[in-house]
Amino acid sequence: MAKRNEEELKLSYLTLRSPDNDLIPLLRSASSDDLGILVEFILNASTSQLEIVPEFKLNNPRYSEKIYNGDHRLYCDEISAEIQKFGGNTLANMLRGGQGVPYAEIVRDVADHMGVNYNKSSSVEIIEGQIQLKVLENAYEKMSDSERREFLKEVGIDTVSGIPSALPVMLLQSAIKIGGFASYKIAVIVANAIARALLGRGLSFAAGATLTRTMSVLAGPIGWAITALWTVIDLAGPAYRVTVPTVLHIAYIRQKSIIESCRNCNEVIPNSSTFCPSCGTKLK
Repeated sequence: MAKRNEEELKLSYLTLRSPDNDLIPLLRSASSDDLGILVEFILNASTSQLEIVPEFKLNNPRYSEKIYNGDHRLYCDEISAEIQKFGGNTLANMLRGGQGVPYAEIVRDVADHMGVNYNKSSSVEIIEGQIQLKVLENAYEKMSDSERREFLKEVGIDTVSGIPSALPVMLLQSAIKIGGFASYKIAVIVANAIARALLGRGLSFAAGATLTRTMSVLAGPIGWAITALWTVIDLAGPAYRVTVPTVLHIAYIRQKSIIESCRNCNEVIPNSSTFCPSCGTKLK
């Protein structure tokens, strides 16, 4: 995909607030499938303006049963612009010349709306992780002991001393801060549940056996938590119906960007690894 230069940005059908280093570079490097999920979240709102973008029309036939079959990378900047716009007040956007707000502001707004306890000076990635943990806290309450044990095992928390009755947030925060596979697993579990609850389908990717098993075991409890959360979000106003699932999905895209898949078994691992821990294939 050709890079968008500054002159092209000025001609964009939707006004992009640039630079926005927490959002624009990430979406420009995202896969079409991952961008397609964001497009569907945006189209759920009646105020979406993507329909005026020629590249959208060419790649998303409005009367097709599957609007996500096109190459969404061809208008990734317009997707970013729409997300920025949903994060800002309509009148304020007009006063800004049609521009929305920086993605970091959207993430903090979603965190505040969901009652997340976070440090306002933290990075976007850290706050995204805190939002994911808020969703998992709700889900953990609905899990059986076996589901809790499986979840904690998969994110690297020892359960020999027993299964805690409440989500061990501090331990998960440590796992997320370290990054790598634990962060990615959490992001995938939450984003997959969001997509299933709102769009009727999960993420499109080749998962390794470990992650596939985890997602299968936790599909019910996480899904119930998403449904309960969505009832609250839906009553809070149309903007949050876009920004909440969008932030959780972008958090997944961000974590995906720092891992890689084994070409032999599809297991996902940190991109700093030399060998696949599952099958031993040399990666670099």
